Formats: sequence, C-alpha cells, structure tokens
Amino acid sequence: RLMPELPKFDDEDLKSYGDEEEELALSPPAALMSILATQELLLENILECIPVGKFAVIEPLSDEFCLVLGYLLTWKLTLAFFKAASSQLRVLYSQYLRRTKSLNKLLYHLFRLMPENPVFPGPTPEVSNKDTKTFFTEELRLDVK
Repeated sequence: RLMPELPKFDDEDLKSYGDEEEELALSPPAALMSILATQELLLENILECIPVGKFAVIEPLSDEFCLVLGYLLTWKLTLAFFKAASSQLRVLYSQYLRRTKSLNKLLYHLFRLMPENPVFPGPTPEVSNKDTKTFFTEELRLDVK
C-alpha cells in the first residue's frame, strides 16, 4: 500500500533537476535498492552454474525458495513503485536501473528460473494440448495459511 505513495515525494524534487549535460538518473527508494542488490548477489551465487536456457529446480520451502521468492516480491514492489510514478520520474528511475544493470539481472535470473514447460500441477486432460493448464492460463491463489 505504501509503494504507490512514495513517488509523490520525488515528484516535488523533480523541478530541481535542471538542464544538465549529463544523463540524469534517480534511484528508487534506497532501502529497496539496497535489498535488491543484496538479493541479486545471493541469487547469482545460487544460479551461477545454470546457463540461460536451462532452468533451476528450486524445492518449495527451502532456503533457496525463500530467497527467490523474496527477490521476486522485491521486484513486485519496485514495479508497483514505477506504476505510481509520473512518466518523467519513470525515465529517471529507468536510467538508474539501466546503470546498475538491475533489469538485465532480473531477465537473466527469470530465464534461469522459468520452467521449460510451465504445466500447472493437477489432473492432466487427455483430450488435447489446448486444454492443458499452464501457469499462464490459470489464476494462482497466493493465500497464506
């Protein structure tokens, strides 16, 4: 709930960024970026031996699972923050992410985490491939029990 409110504070300071020759960048919240940087390093250590094109098998509720989940939830917060920002601020934030290569790292991690065949667990239909349920066709329930 808090993330959409944060860009308002940077919006007030946006006028102080003048016409400088250097390409400007503005960091999303420093605490969020600090956590993201730490998680990127840890995730890189977990996935370092897995090339892009192959996928990592992460056991549910393991330490690695919790780390990956935390990393993806941090990105979810970052994207919520971006969504609430004005287009001018998005440009500055994206420049920061480009300089830190965070988006490149995200894609690199996603392509090593995404299963080759994202079939949804459960009974398999015997009719045709059109009826196969995947993580992209089914709504996931993320309720915490």
